Amino acid sequence: MLYIVAPPIGNLEDITLRALRILKEADLILAEDTRKTGLLLKHFEIKKPLKSFHDHNEAKMTPWIIEELKKAKAVALVSNAGTPTISDPGYKLVRECRRNSLPLTAIPGPSSVINALSLSSCAHDKFAFLGYLARKTGERKKTLEKAKGWQCAIVFFESPFRLLSTLKDLKDVMGNKRLTITREMTKKFEEVLELTVEEAIRRFEETKPKGELTIVIDNKD
Repeated sequence: MLYIVAPPIGNLEDITLRALRILKEADLILAEDTRKTGLLLKHFEIKKPLKSFHDHNEAKMTPWIIEELKKAKAVALVSNAGTPTISDPGYKLVRECRRNSLPLTAIPGPSSVINALSLSSCAHDKFAFLGYLARKTGERKKTLEKAKGWQCAIVFFESPFRLLSTLKDLKDVMGNKRLTITREMTKKFEEVLELTVEEAIRRFEETKPKGELTIVIDNKD
């Protein structure tokens, strides 16, 4: 069986008892970054074979993994942080498991998308998730134009290196919306900011952001 296991997004105490049991019982663990997952396993004193599984080798690795699953191996797929397959590799492997009638299940756990929404005071009874926005301004603005008319909160990930240009594009397309900007969630230096797009631009022009960010746009009238 393929087990889709969600590791913590920061604080290691957030891992579930079921996730720990599956990792201990697995014949093989697929990791986006074996060094990061290795640290997690070391912390919980778990010794299991690790194989790299990421965007650049997913196509090559998937047939081999399918054959291992056909041998009744227990394979655990983990991300660097949070629920696998959400803006991370894995959905193609899930697709191949379905095509081959191989069993799979997900061990639910932390998700930076849901965590950010929980911390946000924006109305989020309905929300849309955009993953990482495009690197180029033109493509990014096209995505934001489509999202502009949606009557729901909008969540996306952003790199600290592109945050300012993304905020400026957001202001051009959607105006001075209210945002919740989160970073380092569940960690010692967790930061949650609630401010307008213009306030965010001024803040990050003065202080460069650090770490990956999860952003919620209040787009519900």
